[in-house]
Amino acid sequence: MRKKQLWSWGMVGIWMTIIFLFSAQQGSSSGSLSTSVLNMVSSTWAFIFPSLPFDEQYLHLFIRKGAHFSVYFILGGLVSNAFRTSGVSFKKQIGYAFIFSTLYAASDEFHQSFVPGRGPSIVDVGIDSVGAAVGIFFYHGTRKIILPLLKK
Repeated sequence: MRKKQLWSWGMVGIWMTIIFLFSAQQGSSSGSLSTSVLNMVSSTWAFIFPSLPFDEQYLHLFIRKGAHFSVYFILGGLVSNAFRTSGVSFKKQIGYAFIFSTLYAASDEFHQSFVPGRGPSIVDVGIDSVGAAVGIFFYHGTRKIILPLLKK
C-alpha cells in the first residue's frame, strides 16, 4: 500500500473512531456537551443582540443535528479522498464513499442503542447521509474547481 493511500485510510479510521467515541457517550454526557455549546451561543447572542430573543429549544436541536451533519460531512470527504488515493474511478469514488458513510451512520445509530440514555434514530442516519453527500461533493468540487484556480 502506498504511503498516501495508507495515510488517507488512516485518517478515515481516526475520524470513525472519533465518531464512535462521541456516540459512546451516555445521554447525560452528550446532552451536557451540547448544552455547553448552547450556553456559549446564547450568551454571545444576548451580547450582540440584547433585544432579540430566540428559541433556545430550537437552537439546541439545531446544534445536535448540526453536529451529526458536520461530522459526516468530514467523513464523506475523507472517504472520498481515500478511495481516490486507492485508484477508484471518479464515479465509483462518489458512490462508494456515500455507501460507506451511510452504512457507518447506520452502524453508529445501532451502536447507540446499547449506550445508556441514547437510542437509534433513522432521522439521524438521514442527516448523517446528507452531511456525507455534501462533504463528498464539496471535496470533489474543491479538487476539480478551486484547486486548478489556485494553481494559476
